[in-house]
Amino acid sequence: MRTLIISDIHANLTALEAVIAHAGSFERTICLGDLVGYGPDPNECVRLIRGLPNMTCIMGNHDAALMGFIDISVFNGDAFAALNIQNEMLEQDVRDFLELLPVRTELDHITLAHGSPRNPIWEYILNSSTASVNFPDFDTRSCLTGHTHIPSIFIEREVDLPRILLPQSGDRWKPEAKFILNPGSVGQPRDRDHRASYVVYDSKEDTWEFKRAAYDIEAVIRRFEERKLPARLGQRLKRGI
Repeated sequence: MRTLIISDIHANLTALEAVIAHAGSFERTICLGDLVGYGPDPNECVRLIRGLPNMTCIMGNHDAALMGFIDISVFNGDAFAALNIQNEMLEQDVRDFLELLPVRTELDHITLAHGSPRNPIWEYILNSSTASVNFPDFDTRSCLTGHTHIPSIFIEREVDLPRILLPQSGDRWKPEAKFILNPGSVGQPRDRDHRASYVVYDSKEDTWEFKRAAYDIEAVIRRFEERKLPARLGQRLKRGI
């Protein structure tokens, strides 16, 4: 079975549509949170995601903020402004969907958490030290996370700190030990590659393939302008930061 794994869409409908078209056929979908925040099309993104095949979705910090579970004042200026604008845009069916998302779950022996298994909403796993202290917090072979917007794999080692891999587009990886995997961001990549990032898991082959999909960034920037969202949030898409 082929599983599409996406995270941090951030209301970027054009990027999401490009990923779905680029991925080809898949039978199951995992979304690791932050469907909203930053971007111009939160309603459309949520509706598209919830209709994908065999969807399992969890809550990210931006989703939690729009549902009132987090005080949005803790976000930086641009993120705060975007959340306020989106709060006026969100329609009731979208709110109903986001409000019921779990912050952590398991699916077929895979743990899902937006930030980290020990702190699913807020913690960033950016280095081996942080990854190391999170391995005891899940019993499955793998944990899938988002939040950092950077595609990465942390592989547990018995003696040393976890090994870090920073996969490139087209890399196909087959695990041999317990690991934490991040598919990167669909709608706001931050690894200096402006293309939308995602992963396809092939359960038959037990392989995880990292992929990138190009999309019309200028069209998205125009949507930012139409929605009167902070200009920097749109412009940064061109640089992948």
